[in-house]
Amino acid sequence: MPELPEVETTVRAISKFKNKILKEIVIHNRDLRWQVEHDVEKKTRNKLIKKISRRAKYILIIFDDLYLMIHLGMSGKLRIQNINNNFYKKHDHAELIFDKEKIIFNDARRFGSIHVTNDFEDHKLIKKLGVEPLSEGFNKNFLFSKCKEKNISIKKLIMDQNIVVGVGNIYASESLFHAHIDPRRLANKISLDECEHITVAIKTILKHAIKKGGTTLKDFYSADGNEGYFNLNLSVYGRDNEKCKKCKNKIRKINIGQRSTYFCNECQY
Repeated sequence: MPELPEVETTVRAISKFKNKILKEIVIHNRDLRWQVEHDVEKKTRNKLIKKISRRAKYILIIFDDLYLMIHLGMSGKLRIQNINNNFYKKHDHAELIFDKEKIIFNDARRFGSIHVTNDFEDHKLIKKLGVEPLSEGFNKNFLFSKCKEKNISIKKLIMDQNIVVGVGNIYASESLFHAHIDPRRLANKISLDECEHITVAIKTILKHAIKKGGTTLKDFYSADGNEGYFNLNLSVYGRDNEKCKKCKNKIRKINIGQRSTYFCNECQY
């Protein structure tokens, strides 16, 4: 599944369409995770794009009085293609048509979605989401206040999208390794100092992943065709039974909340 760094990489790749006119949206398949509304085409036709940004893992294409929201789901991706190029891939569900180029939404599993709204902050899919992990609001005091309330593992807590958005399975495992925190520990047993280590690690890992273009998960490419390279630097995720890069102990794999979790027994405590 594309995580926050992959979505941010995609946003940056399509940012060149800011101040361009979206001539039209062509929907080939409305049967995504939610049915694409039937007025999407009409509402967005010949609209000037004022800004392109992100909230959690939602791509926001912002017009004067309207927001187009795109979620990539588990397998979705955008690609930029020349307007005269008729190359078509299976699972191309929508096209955003501009003067010289088009953005194509492809999603094999169809867990992605496309929405229009007048107020994205009040949209049912966004309004209950937690704080952005790269914002100033995500700090040791914020995390500690949430930890005190929860008798769940620290890994489950930092993956709770109602608390902090975009810390997916890969980045949760990597961040806890770099913070030296055992992912099995109960959140309400985490100290304020440890919350600082965790928030700093999450910000550092996410920024590094964005800089490297995201994490390649079989077939992730940003919209401009560049493959992500952060997987070359993973410390624990997907490395079960391999030697820890710090202590040479073997990386363990367990399940927490039905998600594969990787950690080092020696370095994380």
